[in-house]
Amino acid sequence: MKRTLLLCMAVCMMLTGFAQNDSTGKQQNDTIKVGGMIIIRKKGANNHDNENTQVTINRRNDGKQSNVSTNWWIVDLGFSNYNDQTNYNSAAAQAFAPGITEDNLQLRSGKSRNVNIWVFMQRLNIIKHVVNLKYGMGLELNNYYFDDTRVRFSKNPTMINLATEELKKAKLAADYLTIPLMINFNFTPDRKRGFGFSAGVSGGYLYSARFKTKQSGDINKVKNDFDLKRWKLSYVGELSLGPVRLYGSYAMDNMWDKGLDMTPYTVGFRLSNW
Repeated sequence: MKRTLLLCMAVCMMLTGFAQNDSTGKQQNDTIKVGGMIIIRKKGANNHDNENTQVTINRRNDGKQSNVSTNWWIVDLGFSNYNDQTNYNSAAAQAFAPGITEDNLQLRSGKSRNVNIWVFMQRLNIIKHVVNLKYGMGLELNNYYFDDTRVRFSKNPTMINLATEELKKAKLAADYLTIPLMINFNFTPDRKRGFGFSAGVSGGYLYSARFKTKQSGDINKVKNDFDLKRWKLSYVGELSLGPVRLYGSYAMDNMWDKGLDMTPYTVGFRLSNW
């Protein structure tokens, strides 16, 4: 309130001609600094030309960076895959996926996509804006397209089987609400699109899973958790190369509660301001 009152007083003073006339006839500007703002009164062609007087108000930039910066609505575009270490000859694997082999659950690498939508990410200065704490919250959306489209997921009980008919699409989707926490190293803190990297961990909660098939325009969707683990802890990282930003994640554990042993990972491009 005090700063607003001072600003109003300063503008009124300028508009009523608080500056003295310059006897030399040269054009002069009047400047007032109020808090974080700079008020400039620019006269016309001569000091007596009040009709063309211009008043501009600018926010003062003292070169200081904020200790906390926020980036909203970041999007990741990449690929999903997993490291399959399942022993398909074991009793657990055969009970969960009878007759299934490693070849049946191989993915279409270029088709299996990962899209992450981060509602926000914040960067907290720790050491001279070079070392920062980076954290956020968002959604991880993973789509696993199977190369063998005979693969079927069923529920009650949860099982993976092979059908006789090949379809156009057979896809497992697993979506997580995720919070990442990283240490960020920004080697060019004075540049908006600088160079650096971040490394840390993330915790995700499986809030949606479904198996989808498509054939001749007919779409069938089964919603279930399919014995996927509810919680996922991952190692996460990102690399900033000027305007190009890369990201990646690798889970700490198997993504399944039983039967299979697969460790998911993602890699791709990050669309972000910093």
